Amino acid sequence: MNTIRSTFARATLIAGLAAGALDILAAILLNLRYGPVIVLQSIAGGWMGRAAYNGGWTTALLGLAAHFAIMLVVAAIYMALASRLPWMRRNWEIAGVAWGVLVWAVMNLIVVPLSASPLPIPDLMHIAQGLIVHILMVGLPMAWIARRIQGAPAAA
Repeated sequence: MNTIRSTFARATLIAGLAAGALDILAAILLNLRYGPVIVLQSIAGGWMGRAAYNGGWTTALLGLAAHFAIMLVVAAIYMALASRLPWMRRNWEIAGVAWGVLVWAVMNLIVVPLSASPLPIPDLMHIAQGLIVHILMVGLPMAWIARRIQGAPAAA
C-alpha cells in the first residue's frame, strides 16, 4: 500500500512542478511586454484583485505560490483519475490533450470569473493561445508523467 501512495505522491509532485514550470514560463514568454512581475501579480490578482499590482515582488511571489499550488492540485486529480482509468495511461496523448482543454476551461470559465481577478475576458486569439499552452504545457506533460511513473497498462 505504501508503494502505491509513494508512486502517487511522486507522480503528483513531478507532474505538478513540471507543468507548473512549463505553464508559467509560457505565460511569461507570451507576455514579455509586461514582464514577469506583472504576470505573477496577475495570478495573485485572483486573491487580491487590482491591489495585487501594488505589492511588488511580494504579490508576485504570492502569485507564483498560488500557481504552483493550483498545479499540484490539478496534477493530483489527474494522477488519481489515471490510476483508476487505465485507458488514460494507455492513450496518454489523447488523455493529455483532453486534460489540457479541461483544465483551461475550468480555470477560464469557472475559477477566474469567480475570483477577484481584474483580467478582461479573453478574445479569440488569447483563447486559442491559452488552449494550446494548456495542452502542450499542462495536459500532455501530466499524461506522459502518469504513464511513465504509474506504468502503461496492458492492452485491453
